Amino acid sequence: MKYLNYRYFIFLIISVIGFLFIYSNYFQKERIDFNTNSQVEEEKSSNSNIIKDIKYSSKDIKGNEYIILADEGEIDLNNSDVIFLKKVKAYINLIEKKENITVVSDFGKYNSANYDTIFSQNVKIKYLDNKIIGNYLDFSMKKNLLIISKDVVY
Repeated sequence: MKYLNYRYFIFLIISVIGFLFIYSNYFQKERIDFNTNSQVEEEKSSNSNIIKDIKYSSKDIKGNEYIILADEGEIDLNNSDVIFLKKVKAYINLIEKKENITVVSDFGKYNSANYDTIFSQNVKIKYLDNKIIGNYLDFSMKKNLLIISKDVVY
């Protein structure tokens, strides 16, 4: 009977050691890999430079107001002042003349340091009773200049 208890005890110890060996080699590695993957996903999401529902507004010395809206924007990694926009709308409110200019385009490139904006693809300008269509518009608030080019229709 003592002999049977001794064998049972050795079998129990070997089973526990085997269980610990299997657990540490297989289950714990999967657990570490899972944690590593989730950390990578968190780092990717925190490094994202996509912004939704953008609105910038500014005024010049005369009180003219410039408002630009976009569905989505992506900050330029080389220059944080520049943001690439999608589905863009801009409003230029000329206070002295009491006139408004509306610009709509598929894409834009906005510089938050100097307010310069380039609109591209399907550019539509509405000014008073005038409608202008083109594929490229360069707007500078500081220079008080708006240039439209590429397939312009008035």
